[in-house]
Amino acid sequence: MSLDTYRLLGRSGLRVSPLALGTATFGNEWGWGSAPDDARRLFETYVERGGNFIDTAASYGGSEELLGELVRDRRDRLVLATKYSTLRTPGDPNSGGAHRKSLFASVENSLRRLGTDRVDLLYVHVWDALTPGEEVLRGLDDLVRQGKVLHVGMSNTPAWEVSRLQAVADLRGWTPLVALQVEYSLINRDAERDLIPMARALGLGVSPYSPLGGGVLSGKYSSADLTPAEGTGRKSFNAGLGMVTPATLAIADVVREVALEIGRTPAQVALAWNLRRPGVTAPVIGARTPEQLEGNLAALEVDLGDEQVARLDDAGAIDLGYPHDLLASDHIRAVTAGDLKIESR
Repeated sequence: MSLDTYRLLGRSGLRVSPLALGTATFGNEWGWGSAPDDARRLFETYVERGGNFIDTAASYGGSEELLGELVRDRRDRLVLATKYSTLRTPGDPNSGGAHRKSLFASVENSLRRLGTDRVDLLYVHVWDALTPGEEVLRGLDDLVRQGKVLHVGMSNTPAWEVSRLQAVADLRGWTPLVALQVEYSLINRDAERDLIPMARALGLGVSPYSPLGGGVLSGKYSSADLTPAEGTGRKSFNAGLGMVTPATLAIADVVREVALEIGRTPAQVALAWNLRRPGVTAPVIGARTPEQLEGNLAALEVDLGDEQVARLDDAGAIDLGYPHDLLASDHIRAVTAGDLKIESR
């Protein structure tokens, strides 16, 4: 596999690289990240390897502005994805949310910052549970008809809401959803309960964010990090979010063991696992240095054996809960199929 072995995004004909370049690290607004010159090197490294899928958001500080400068001479060959719905102006209630006013203002602002006339993929960043779904869909469809947005997707939204939106879009002839961005990694597999199966059934390509679990799966955390340290760095931020626990460190230990067996880094193993999960189109990777990015891109070359995949699966396995566990039980099989042999093709 390589960055120029492209995948179709959901039920669209859009071709995207199997790893998307996340640009939340472009800039230092978060207290970590890359200065403009470093961001340029990251961008050039990714694009020169054949990468075309760039991920940003209206709320990523100066990321969109930096990208606007970087993509200027090669805009047409890149797939630019951005997001809206987070608050842009503190104190202004309509500068955030999924509603029409927020949508149009955010997209116009993103187009201006990116220096382009259209966004290839627009996600609803965070579902606000206040705006009627029909208002969101019609607004997205209007922007597609205007040519300012080409494809649309969802992020951080319940599966039942996404499936309802897709059904409404299909019934009314509005622009369908083709992408779903969710948090998904070996330390957070909650999306396997409903979100990813829903996406596979309804034609949404899944683009996981935080595939390294905030860096926990890269092996740089230890039991010493169980008590969050004071500070503004990424490590303190993730530890404060509760991503560093005895359970997640135990999963990271298994990743490290597999990495040692095959002569790869833990980050490469964790990304290789994510890349090969059913329904996953393109995990979003982030980096602060070209060396980190090169290391992450090498995950495309990792070949995991069946036994190693099974160990990783077992280490991060979750209970799917009701009704999934019930439907998969021997009892339900016995009462619905008995000893019949039935194949699904």
